[in-house]
Amino acid sequence: MNANAGAAIALPFTKAADPEKRHELNDAALRIPFARRLPDGIRNHFVAMVGEYVGTVLFLLLALGGTQVANNIPTSSGQSLAQVGSNPQQLQYIALCFGFSLAVNAWVFFRISGGLFNPAVTVGMCLIGALPYFRAGLLFLAQILGGITAAALVACMFPGPLSVGTALGGGTSIVQGLFIEMILTAELVFTIFMLAAEKHKGTFMAPVGIGLALFVAELVGVYFTGGSLNPARSFGPAVVNRHFLGYHWIYWLGPILGSTVAAGFYKLIKALEYETANPDQDAAAPEAHEEPHHERPHGHHSTPSHSSQQTFGDFADSVQHSPPSGQPTAPHSPTMGSPDEAFAGLAGGGKQAGPVDSPGIVTIDSVVRRPGRGASYAV
Repeated sequence: MNANAGAAIALPFTKAADPEKRHELNDAALRIPFARRLPDGIRNHFVAMVGEYVGTVLFLLLALGGTQVANNIPTSSGQSLAQVGSNPQQLQYIALCFGFSLAVNAWVFFRISGGLFNPAVTVGMCLIGALPYFRAGLLFLAQILGGITAAALVACMFPGPLSVGTALGGGTSIVQGLFIEMILTAELVFTIFMLAAEKHKGTFMAPVGIGLALFVAELVGVYFTGGSLNPARSFGPAVVNRHFLGYHWIYWLGPILGSTVAAGFYKLIKALEYETANPDQDAAAPEAHEEPHHERPHGHHSTPSHSSQQTFGDFADSVQHSPPSGQPTAPHSPTMGSPDEAFAGLAGGGKQAGPVDSPGIVTIDSVVRRPGRGASYAV
């Protein structure tokens, strides 16, 4: 199944719906007028804003919609939750709605805008240098508008009063609520740093880990503070209900402080080169643990050793792809790929650049060996 149908809508009995005639379409004529005349920077900012706005709306629409259900559905005894109080099942339902909604929508929108959906996360990404401040300001505005839109849609679509606001409960004081929001947000933001901002073999699974991080944080925070961890999540329902609590500021200050704490700890472990403390976690094969290669004098040749797990198919592939005799063989690592692939991330600020060989450094798979300094990842 291939959805590469260009810019045209594949209506029945049209060229766009016919794979054999699809190439006859002029995509340039079907795109937004004058969009090609815009500078790439402006167009990219606009696309990121639109993606972040839609993603935030969908994330909070599903999360707040689940919260509306949990707070209004009657109990088995026929009483409302306002009469009997909160229970673990209700809190788990709300936590699941937030965690799963974030995992799904972050997975969908991360290629468009990064899938942040949270002003506190946006601030943290700026502090670690992963997001330019101008782009962050645009995403910040889109997230706030998305939170208001999501709350308004829940109020319009679901019966009953909107009961998804955040408030302190369980005898929690304002100071306690501030620190709860700060610590839980720090956990969420640090998870995003390590799984999404840090590029590794499991980056494509980052939305799952991020969704689970929000899920466990909500399990702790929903009862005591409402489990905001996101200024847009608290601001939207407050605007729609036109009711701001006197301590509403903790749902802004707490998450932003938590994001700052996470950014500070992330920068600390990066400065200490945390990669060397537990190396080779992203190694492609056990051979990454071998000692650094030392050049031998001319005239001495060593026979490469093969793993005992190598199969005849591996040997046949190596023979099939080996160059004719007399031609030099270039070293190749499965994780490095071609030079174009190795440096594909330089356009995005160098975050995804491949490993570069330099004097005194020997590259094995995705690990850089520095003599006398252990191993660290070429990021």
